[in-house]
Amino acid sequence: MLEEQEDPQEFLERLKENPEGVLADEYDRYRDRLWRIVNFRLDHRLLGRVDADDILQEAYLDAATRIEHYLNDPATTFFIWLRTIVGQTLIDVHRRHLGAQKRDARREVKQKRRVFSASTSFQIADVLLGDLTSPSQAALKEELARQLHEALESMNEIDREILVLRHFEELSNLEASEVLEIEPKTASMRYFRALTRLRSILVQIPGIIE
Repeated sequence: MLEEQEDPQEFLERLKENPEGVLADEYDRYRDRLWRIVNFRLDHRLLGRVDADDILQEAYLDAATRIEHYLNDPATTFFIWLRTIVGQTLIDVHRRHLGAQKRDARREVKQKRRVFSASTSFQIADVLLGDLTSPSQAALKEELARQLHEALESMNEIDREILVLRHFEELSNLEASEVLEIEPKTASMRYFRALTRLRSILVQIPGIIE
């Protein structure tokens, strides 16, 4: 369902007049979308130890301290800016809890908007194999996850990321293109290619598609 878009200049004027109030309203508006992103991106090793709502609260406090930065340089839509703050907060959470085990994720901070993409293949595999939860299926799930992860790693990084943005984060094509800093038409083509590639991967791994 498409969201009604406010004129960017009018939004900036409202934000300048009442930064705390507008931030609170917009964060509440996008909270479900941001929660879905955190829930997908959170490392499975932290399940039960870290709560997505706590991460969102931490990100909100960070956004409140950085709102002037956005007003001085509104280079993205507000939702993408909030997504970036949430992503950086998630990287910090992974670093605090996993330390060196999550060292690769720190490199993602160098990207202005494309954050927390270092281990998307693990998250994709975990979601696709989420129904295999019984003890008798544990060994099968581990082996399928290994095969799926290796296959996903063979995909182009941007194709893999746009698959996550569109299919798992449920971003629009325009939002995904903004995150990846590519043209919307290019984003659309890459998404279709990524879906096709993913299906070709899944059909080659016994036990995933029946």
